Amino acid sequence: MAWPIAEVARMSGVTARTLRHYDEIGLLPPARIGTNGHRYYEERQLLRLQQILVLRALGLGLPEIGRILAAQVDELEALRGHRRRLLAERERLDALVSTVSHTITELEQSRKDGRPMTSINRPENLFEGVQPAQYGESLRDFPELAREVERRTSTMSEAQIEAGHRERTAQMIRLAELLAAGTPADADPVQGEVDAQYRALTELRAVSADEYRAIGRSCVENEQVRTAYEAIASGLAAYQRDAIEAYATTRLS
Repeated sequence: MAWPIAEVARMSGVTARTLRHYDEIGLLPPARIGTNGHRYYEERQLLRLQQILVLRALGLGLPEIGRILAAQVDELEALRGHRRRLLAERERLDALVSTVSHTITELEQSRKDGRPMTSINRPENLFEGVQPAQYGESLRDFPELAREVERRTSTMSEAQIEAGHRERTAQMIRLAELLAAGTPADADPVQGEVDAQYRALTELRAVSADEYRAIGRSCVENEQVRTAYEAIASGLAAYQRDAIEAYATTRLS
């Protein structure tokens, strides 16, 4: 069965103009183009569009999505990977919703009773699910870098902080897709991602090869960081470590 572009736009909520753009950049060619010049899509194209929209929702740009889809070996396994990452993101958002809802309830009650919030007895409860991304935690053993991250963050807006979190999450997702595709940790696509991570660090201060290797090892040795990586994909923490080791050896030593 084939659906015309107007019907696909209606079903997906994506405009026909966007669908034509996806075709023009090679991201989502239609199954066929009719004699009238109209684009028609079949089941395979609808599944591909679903993946595109899922990856967009996870914060990836079109170039990254194109590379991920091109590297896919098995469509079903890719969808399972997307589901794991969506579930991990849902857990993060559920924790945020729970924390904010609990704080609203306590604040309303405290104003009504004229007493302090009960969570102030355990102030860490105010921050469940809202701690900065694993980026800062991964630098716990590197005080100078951690202090610089904290200093930079203190001058940023909430929107900028959230954008940074989404980009770091997107980086993890891109690495997870490369891992799922069987790409070696020292391959160029992986090393390109690690290079972007390294350049972000060196915007804070110079980072030696040994120090960068140590940061890589912390992805496995630091339980909180390892858990964050493994929530995205099994084996991702070790994959990140190995990719950093390869980068430090070939580009920094």
